[in-house]
Amino acid sequence: MINVPKGTKDMLPSESYKWRAVENAAKKIAALYNVKQIRTPVFEHAELFLRSIGDSTDIVNKEMYIFEDKGGRKMALRPEGTAGVVRSVLENNLCETLPQKVFYIEGVYRYEQPQAGRYREHHQFGTEFFGSELPCFEVELLGLARDFLREIGFNDLRLRINTIGCDKCRAEFNRALREFLANVKDKICDDCKRRAEVNPLRTLDCKVRSCREIYTNAPKLSDYLCDDCKAHHAEVLSGLDRIGVKYFEDSNLVRGLDYYTRTVFEFCDGDLAVLGGGRYDNLCEELGGKHTPCVGFGCGIERLIAAAVSRGIEFDRNVPSVFVASQYDGARNDAHRIVQTLRDGGISSEYDLMGKSLKAQFKYADRQNFKYVLTVGENELQTGVYNLKCMADGKTYEVHRDSLVGDVSVVISG
Repeated sequence: MINVPKGTKDMLPSESYKWRAVENAAKKIAALYNVKQIRTPVFEHAELFLRSIGDSTDIVNKEMYIFEDKGGRKMALRPEGTAGVVRSVLENNLCETLPQKVFYIEGVYRYEQPQAGRYREHHQFGTEFFGSELPCFEVELLGLARDFLREIGFNDLRLRINTIGCDKCRAEFNRALREFLANVKDKICDDCKRRAEVNPLRTLDCKVRSCREIYTNAPKLSDYLCDDCKAHHAEVLSGLDRIGVKYFEDSNLVRGLDYYTRTVFEFCDGDLAVLGGGRYDNLCEELGGKHTPCVGFGCGIERLIAAAVSRGIEFDRNVPSVFVASQYDGARNDAHRIVQTLRDGGISSEYDLMGKSLKAQFKYADRQNFKYVLTVGENELQTGVYNLKCMADGKTYEVHRDSLVGDVSVVISG
C-alpha cells in the first residue's frame, strides 16, 4: 500500500470543517477591508525566490524544492506566498491603481523537518498591500490580522513588533554586528558563521538556544535607527494604540526573509508564531518593477488550527439539516424528489443511496450528525403530510408536501 509522503497530511472529512471555518473567516475579514483574492501557480522560476527571499535564508539554502523541467528550466515549488504575488502584480500591471490590496489562500512547500503544525506541504492565508510608505499601511494590515484572529476565536494572542530600519540604518548596524560576531565566532553554530558573512542580521533569527543567549549581548538595531525610521516606527505604534491592538516591542525580532524593511511583526500563541510579516519596500524593484512600498503577512493554517484546538476554540461544523428516510424500497424515488425540493430551497439534505433498512438509515443520519430526519412511507405519500423528527430531543413536527420548504425552514430555524 502506498502511504502519504513524509511531511504531508491528508485533510479528512472529519477535520475539513475547521479549514472551512478558517477560510471563511479569512474571506469575510478580507471583504470588510476591501481586499481581493489572487491565486498564483504552485511552481515558479526558481530565480524568483532566489532573488526575493535571499541566499542567506534557510528556505533557499536548505528547504526549497528545486527541479528542472523538460525544457531544462530551473523551477521551484512555491516556498512562501509573497514573491509569487509580487511577480503577478508586476506582470499584470495591477499597481496602475493604488493602493492594491490582495489576499491568497494556498499551499507552500519546504523540505524541512516536520514539526507540530508545520509540514513539508502546508497552507497559508496571506495578504499583501501595495502602494504606501505611510505608517497607516502597517496599521491597516495589522488591524485586518487582529480582526481575522478574533473571528477565529483568539482574543489574547501577543503581537511582537520591531523595526529593522532601512538600508542606511542596517549598513551601520551590520558593521557593528559583524565586529561582535567576529569576537564570538568560535561559540556560534555553523549556520550563524555563514550568515555572519552573507547577512549578519539573519543571525538574530537563529533558533539555537546557545546562540540566542549569546545574542542578548549583541548590538541593538534600535541604537542605529535613523530619524525617519524612528518616526515611522513611533507612528505605527501610535496607530496600533488608536485601534486597540495590544503589542510589545522585541528588539531581537527580525523574521526569516531578506526582503523585509522597517516594520516586522508576529502574532504569537505563547512562543509559537501563528501569523507574521512586515514591510518590504524594495522587493518590487528587485523583481524588475517600479519602486512600490508594500506590507504583508502570512498565516500558517495548520499551525493556527492546532493553536485554536489547544485553546479549546470550537469551529462551526455546519451540521447538515435533513435526512429523508424511506420506509421501503419503493419510497426511495419519492425521497429523492423531496430531497431535490429541499435542496432547491437551499436546505442541506440527503437520502439513502445504499439500500439500507429504515433502522440503518436512522443510524447513518445520527452518525452524520443530521439535525432532522423526515420519514417517507405509504401513509405520508397518500396524505402529503410528513413527520420531521429532531435528532437532538426526539420531538416530531408535521410538514406538508405543498409547503415543504417553508414548513421545514420554520422548524430548523428554531
